[in-house]
Amino acid sequence: MNPQELPAARWWLAALLFGLSVLIFGSVLSATFPQTSHSADPGYGAPVLAFEFVRGQDDLLAVFGPDTDPMQVARLAAMRTGNERDYLYMLLYAGFLASGLVALGRELRSRPLLAAAGLPILAALCDAYENWLLFDIQAAFTAGDYSPAMASLPWPVAAKFLLLAVTNVAIGFALAQLGRWWLLAGTLVIVAAVPTVMAVTAPESFGWTLIAAAGGGWVALLATAAIASWRALAKKRPLADFEAVASRPRTAPAGAATPRRMFGKRRS
Repeated sequence: MNPQELPAARWWLAALLFGLSVLIFGSVLSATFPQTSHSADPGYGAPVLAFEFVRGQDDLLAVFGPDTDPMQVARLAAMRTGNERDYLYMLLYAGFLASGLVALGRELRSRPLLAAAGLPILAALCDAYENWLLFDIQAAFTAGDYSPAMASLPWPVAAKFLLLAVTNVAIGFALAQLGRWWLLAGTLVIVAAVPTVMAVTAPESFGWTLIAAAGGGWVALLATAAIASWRALAKKRPLADFEAVASRPRTAPAGAATPRRMFGKRRS
């Protein structure tokens, strides 16, 4: 096959580069956010998740601590720095997921998958609006005031995580169509996205599952992008090689009777 005829080679390479950037920058970013909270429920997992799901002043105190807590200033500074750098992370994960879905859509010749590439972009926009609200909430808390933005915060937070979950479902569905050996990976990705609904509904108990729910699909997509890029560069073949399957000669099963000619007619 001519390399120019590969339907998604450039998109797979873009997904691979974006995915590696997400992996590296995400590791650095996670260490930037505060690693401990004052008294947030352990069910939230990371303190940044507890901050995203705050509903009142008591929740803010649980995350950052009261003025008498010597760690309050450090937590506030780390949270602000992390959220400032989070904007770059949004661009990276949106590019990774969108290019991966476009690549899958072109491989499988599926318009719905191409349309699904808009889901992570919408999720990143919700994430950006969420961050804008968090900055306002944190500034008001630092000044000892209450921010009206807290009433609006649940909507972009829930929308972001649900859109990412639906994105993973689309990725899992696409992987399951690539072949028998991909079916298990696709199924696992879809199942891993299910706890997102519980986490959004009861974050104090299931918030910790959000990282794994999103990460399952991201890891699978990154591995797929690596395999597809290697096939395109080294073998000059697409990931979903339908042409090879269609051109494979069909052989009669062992033991099957072969047709015989008798008096000019074919009999079985």
